[in-house]
Amino acid sequence: MNITELSTVTSYSLSGIVPDEGLRGTWLGRAWVPAGRAANGVAGPRVVGLHQGQVVDLSASFLTLSDVFTAAEPANSVQAAAEKGRPLGTLMDILSDGLFTRRAASLSQESRVVLMAPNDLQAIKACGVTFVRSLLERVVEEKAKGDPAKAQSLRQMIHDALGDDLSKTRPGSPETAHLKEKLIAAGFWSQYLEVGIGKDAEVFTKSQASSAVTCGMQIGVLPDSHWNNPEPEIVLAVSPSGKIFGATLGNDVNLRDYEGRSALLLGEAKDQNGSCALGAFIRLFDDSFTLDEVKNCEVELTLAGPDGYRTSGRNRMAEISRSPEALVAQVVGPHHQYPDGFLLFLGTMFAPTEDRDGPGLGFTHQLGDRVEIATPQLGRLVNWVNHTDAIPPWEYGLGSLLGYLRKHSDSIR
Repeated sequence: MNITELSTVTSYSLSGIVPDEGLRGTWLGRAWVPAGRAANGVAGPRVVGLHQGQVVDLSASFLTLSDVFTAAEPANSVQAAAEKGRPLGTLMDILSDGLFTRRAASLSQESRVVLMAPNDLQAIKACGVTFVRSLLERVVEEKAKGDPAKAQSLRQMIHDALGDDLSKTRPGSPETAHLKEKLIAAGFWSQYLEVGIGKDAEVFTKSQASSAVTCGMQIGVLPDSHWNNPEPEIVLAVSPSGKIFGATLGNDVNLRDYEGRSALLLGEAKDQNGSCALGAFIRLFDDSFTLDEVKNCEVELTLAGPDGYRTSGRNRMAEISRSPEALVAQVVGPHHQYPDGFLLFLGTMFAPTEDRDGPGLGFTHQLGDRVEIATPQLGRLVNWVNHTDAIPPWEYGLGSLLGYLRKHSDSIR
């Protein structure tokens, strides 16, 4: 499907994709720089930052994002590198010229600077069932066995049985033992409730390193999935030692029918072509932005379909049941290391559930849906829905990156 012909593609604004158009804050990203724009005349991916409204090449200081993730003071290091970085063009020019979608068949044929997802060697991890509303939706998925027609009645049954107990319970606390007994007696105990109120959080690998798409690109759903949704989230940038040093926006695209049929299908439900979207840049913690602000963000989802359908909702990070620090502590430590650092999706409390295609059918994506995820501190992430086999293929992996660095690292710097 050629989604460029749909009105939802052309009716969006570049303003606010990066707050204040990048003039405030410390921003870290990645871009494909064509040969004609590269200082050494060799096309390839470069670590980039923002300086006075310009996208600047940071290759003189960082060959990979891993160099930043492992730095003692990432924000200070990026700020210093950005001041002497090589300008590639204004942020707004690069967004308007190359953000929305690649025109060339492959990156190697691009003649423009194209923003890539801010991720190269880092694992992309995700936590699930971290909000009460999301927790109940996962129970609905499991009990409905992938059938959206059963979902609404199940939601009412679960809410009638559970009341507001879950919102008053701390995961892993002694109080959960009594609640667990109550839920078993009511016939509602579930693997999702186990990770929602138990001591161990749900942590899974969302996507392969360097596979994510970014703002302006297409996100993918399997052609045979008939119940799927966006999941608007904040994504943390974390060092190998577990230090949280920045954040971006993310869309944890989810196939609800697959996961609902069996938790063992989580890989199929979560990791497909274009199923992981990250914001255009990571905002690093500095004097203008801190982890406390992340904890108080409101993340808004706005979805516009080519059929005229509209829906919206908000994630209030203050309502998360486990703190970002607690989630990170369950991902990295003496039992599991990430020498290049990692990105961590924090989970969502909002997924569309209202009927879209008919009574009792719930929400599912249609081709051409424009999905916008936004918060004032991190900007906007804009993507369009297409089938996983119709979006531009992922071709430039870690082997290509390492081969490029092996041949050209001296001239890049």
